[in-house]
Amino acid sequence: MTVKPMTLRHLDGHVFTFDAGALCLELLLTGGPGPVAARYEVLDRVEGLLGWVRDCRLAPDGLDRELAVTPAELAAVRETRDALWRLGLARAGGGALPPGDLRIVNEAATLPPLVARIAPDGTRAWAPGATGTGLLGTVARDAVKLFTGPYADRIRVCGADNCALLFADTSRPGRRRWCSMERCGNRHKVRAHRARTQTETGG
Repeated sequence: MTVKPMTLRHLDGHVFTFDAGALCLELLLTGGPGPVAARYEVLDRVEGLLGWVRDCRLAPDGLDRELAVTPAELAAVRETRDALWRLGLARAGGGALPPGDLRIVNEAATLPPLVARIAPDGTRAWAPGATGTGLLGTVARDAVKLFTGPYADRIRVCGADNCALLFADTSRPGRRRWCSMERCGNRHKVRAHRARTQTETGG
């Protein structure tokens, strides 16, 4: 299945596409711990989570309309997301994975995941009764797959000094540096070009 990159809008208004490489890393786009990620917080309300479900790589469409989420489930998703932030940063930096955060994600991974089914028209659909718990179990299992799989050593922070987006580099060459070439990659190219021009002109 071809995964469609998410469309993000920065606080400065710039719109760009971003492929996080994994469902669990897409969840980090909902905010997180620390002052930078907190500016993007949407998991302070159920509608924020449903909006993310609508835009993330979970398919088919319509899950956001079927999903029932309680306040307790929302809090559990937020706790797991924050744990994933810390685990992702630790992996990207080559450090040890925090035991407490591993416990949170591993416990969430034991929850029953969302269930897919074949619709009468032969297409893929979600089974009735989708809940926030099922969503959490699905995301956490994706995290276990990522952190123990072939791309575990390719979890990276965007190479731009002023960007903190995490992604898994699933490209064949494994040389991805930027969250998006439309944003940070292009800005790096522009700065590099200006630096070369100034050097050549003696400016």
